[in-house]
Amino acid sequence: MDKKQIAILGSTGSIGTQALQVIEEHPDRYEVYCLTANNKVELLAEQARRFKPAAVVIANEARYDELRALLADQPDVKVYAGAQAIDGIVESGPIDMVLTAMVGFAGLSPTIHAIKRGKTICLANKETLVVAGELICNLARRHHAAILPVDSEHSAIFQCLAGEGDAQIEKILLTASGGPFRNYTIDQLATVTKADALHHPTWEMGAKITIDSATMINKGFEVIEAKWLFGVEPRQIQVLVHPQSIVHSAVQFCDGAVKAQLGVPDMRLPIQYAFSFPERIHLSSQRLDLFSHKLEFFEPDMEKFRCLSLAFDAIGRGGNMPCILNAANEVANRGFLDDRCGFLQMGDVIAETMNRVSFDPNPSYETYVATDAEARRVAAEIMQGGMRP
Repeated sequence: MDKKQIAILGSTGSIGTQALQVIEEHPDRYEVYCLTANNKVELLAEQARRFKPAAVVIANEARYDELRALLADQPDVKVYAGAQAIDGIVESGPIDMVLTAMVGFAGLSPTIHAIKRGKTICLANKETLVVAGELICNLARRHHAAILPVDSEHSAIFQCLAGEGDAQIEKILLTASGGPFRNYTIDQLATVTKADALHHPTWEMGAKITIDSATMINKGFEVIEAKWLFGVEPRQIQVLVHPQSIVHSAVQFCDGAVKAQLGVPDMRLPIQYAFSFPERIHLSSQRLDLFSHKLEFFEPDMEKFRCLSLAFDAIGRGGNMPCILNAANEVANRGFLDDRCGFLQMGDVIAETMNRVSFDPNPSYETYVATDAEARRVAAEIMQGGMRP
């Protein structure tokens, strides 16, 4: 069996490091062709020594010399820097699969470049479909590039649909942990701290996505993703708060039957499923013991978690509005992490940005780039103007 050559964009993050664990468990099946990171040169160099990729790329060009020095004893590993280098490396002929685990809007361009070369996309970058779902899906069809979801909820839906052919989907049941503030009142949310928000009850994730989970905008992004991945309308997607994070999501079909995918919270499973699809292969992980878990489901409070409501508003309007939503959230999220914005004010920043930025119902790629820049500028101005905690 030829080993699948895999490029990991964002190899030093939570998804990237767990993907390397999967590859390490199956060295007969998978090989790392390329690793990329934004700033973590020491960890990237350590990964390069361990997995011997053909190339590594550091997005921050200012850290190129540092990375090159760290890998001076690895002459077979080519070292590059910059966003354009990432765009170029994913086009490399030997690559079979590209795991897009970069955070934020930066993941869009390399994903497009990989799709145009017909690479299989293991999608862990939410912003790609949130910002430009229609564009990405059209490109994937045109270039016959498969898009396999890595996000745990979308992987669950994907697994539920396996073997169902053209069976009509009546509803997608998208589960959410509810984050650390599920039982908080709005008054309590007004005073939560960064440390509170970073303490997720069930998942270990990077800082940005952990904050997004706490505001539940992460679930709103997943609603937008589900629309494009599975060809359903937003009204067919129901969000269920499920604190135990055992049911990762479910699908209700036209005959009323519901299929769900269950498992312990472990991101290696959806990563490996994307790598091995349509096969299932062994994974050394904890097994689910249903005797140890009660399963609860609640409706989300759209008033308390305003960001989730804003995501439904954005996909309802379509066009470049989800792009505006995403850019404003990135700015607000960073502001909260830097103590420049309160928890509830993140929703205010996003809503006001959505009101102010130019709306385009039929955006091109160039429109998305311009919209992203405009929305970031506007959101920063709004936050600077009085959104401190």
